[in-house]
Amino acid sequence: MWTFLAEEAPLLLPDSVQKANFAQAVDRIVNLDLQELGRTFLSESIWIAIKIVIALGIYFIGRWIVRHVVRLLDVAMEHRQVDISLRAFLRNTIRVVFTLILAMIVVQTLGVNVTSLIAVFSAATLAIGMALSGTAQNFAGGVMILLLKPYRIGDFISAQGQSGTVRDIKLFSTVITTGDNQTIYIPNNAIATAIIDNYTTAPQRRVDWSIGISYGDDVTAARREILAMLAADGRVMKDPAPVVWVAALADNSVNLTVRAWVGNADYWNVFFEYNERFYNELPKAGINFPFPQMDVHLRKD
Repeated sequence: MWTFLAEEAPLLLPDSVQKANFAQAVDRIVNLDLQELGRTFLSESIWIAIKIVIALGIYFIGRWIVRHVVRLLDVAMEHRQVDISLRAFLRNTIRVVFTLILAMIVVQTLGVNVTSLIAVFSAATLAIGMALSGTAQNFAGGVMILLLKPYRIGDFISAQGQSGTVRDIKLFSTVITTGDNQTIYIPNNAIATAIIDNYTTAPQRRVDWSIGISYGDDVTAARREILAMLAADGRVMKDPAPVVWVAALADNSVNLTVRAWVGNADYWNVFFEYNERFYNELPKAGINFPFPQMDVHLRKD
């Protein structure tokens, strides 16, 4: 009967077998060598503590080595005059790769099976990569930016509705600082496929002004005064020379277009300064700025 029950339902044991198993368990507890158990526990604890200390030592020494290796590579690239944008990208990439290698060494020192961990990490990376395919696209966009060089660190650019100075080109994003000192992170994939205005590549830039003068004012006199102001400024280039043209005969004014070439670094200073100078000095030469006006005629029936 009990054989049948044991074959059909192994979890149902007879009372005699259950009592024998219980007695064996009690005998093991009673005859337990606490001293031997304590020595084993102490030995294992000391060994675990030693492995933790060794792992921490490897970690801090490895961090120091990684920092110095990255610094030496940066100095070597600077000595060979490698582009600063490429240097920043390679520096970030090397730091990440070396840090991952260091983490694997530390984990292996703690006794974790690195082969199994790599297999799990690879599977997780595949799953995460499929979920975050945009991150891989951003990395590829960063590589394209470094190869094609539409801008470099230090350039003033406008892209994706943002304008500012490029401060860093990271693995997945480009960091720019706006004129009011905001830090903007633009994904590399978005900026690599966008229209980019780079204001720094050319050594000179053209400054344009639009000035409206009143109908009846002397256009020749206005041109003469404007060109005299620009000719006296050493920042304004003589070749190509500044020009003043009548751009439009608008409803309330004659619109003049003024164009002058300056060095890239002087663009904004010249632009804003001459807005004020035109406003202050042209009226002294009899040039008036019109106001929008409406003539109202009253008729009495």
